[in-house]
Amino acid sequence: MTPQPVAAPPVEPVPPPPGHDGPTAGLGLKARHYDDALAASATGLWFEVHAENYMVSGGPRLAWLEAIRRDRPLSLHGVGLSLAGFAPPDPDHLARLRSLVDRYQPFAVSEHLAWSRHETTYHPDLLPFPRTRARLQRIADNVALTQDALGRQVLIENPSLYLDLQGHEMSETELLSELVAATGCGLLLDVNNVHVTANNMGTDARAYIDALPAAAVGEIHLAGHTPDPQHGQTLLIDSHDAPVAESVWALYAHALDRIGPRPTLIERDGNVPPFPDLMVERDRAAILLAKTRSPDHV
Repeated sequence: MTPQPVAAPPVEPVPPPPGHDGPTAGLGLKARHYDDALAASATGLWFEVHAENYMVSGGPRLAWLEAIRRDRPLSLHGVGLSLAGFAPPDPDHLARLRSLVDRYQPFAVSEHLAWSRHETTYHPDLLPFPRTRARLQRIADNVALTQDALGRQVLIENPSLYLDLQGHEMSETELLSELVAATGCGLLLDVNNVHVTANNMGTDARAYIDALPAAAVGEIHLAGHTPDPQHGQTLLIDSHDAPVAESVWALYAHALDRIGPRPTLIERDGNVPPFPDLMVERDRAAILLAKTRSPDHV
């Protein structure tokens, strides 16, 4: 049974970073790069942070973020709401997230299509689930509750998968499409996750992107992956500790052709290089976005 429609938040989706000719490319902000981020002069540069790292009442971390937000657009990316879990999102977590949203006015707020909490037990992973109608209804309820609590649209990110669970009743793109229709949420298209999952599950990455509701995609993520130490290329790990692979850049170009330009983030969480090295990848994404906006682009 299709999930029952729920009221979308009484706000319009927040537009892409302002002041530029269309969507632009950004970087995941790391504490070691605060000074570089403040000094950066690149046109259209924006930053994204993991919301949970800033859920504090004060201190230097918030002061730095305040300084960066004065000059650059900001996006908040969450990892702890456990939207695919059986329980509703923790109300204290939502309240702290709302405080960050109100303070920094990000152009996007996003979370993962995964679960990480069961009762009082928290897992440091984004865990998979069987895509059943019952679970879709639970996720829709959790997304609606989150959007109501924040007073705005939330973007839902597609996961990386490593195990073909039993009991699926629909494809992931079908679930995401129905979730968008039921809640008014948007999508965060993680192109690396699409590539990793397609490699691990033996599916077609381009067909996955083609099946998404393109208008719902509000942001794109690009990241690196690594082969599993034991299984090699047959099992890729969404490690965020390497440069974006050429195969992912090619899939990104296909995504831009399919859905059009969207704000695009370079993610790097391990083996973090100097800021200028990340800017090289960020500038590559910016060039592809500009080409997609060009009147000559076919």
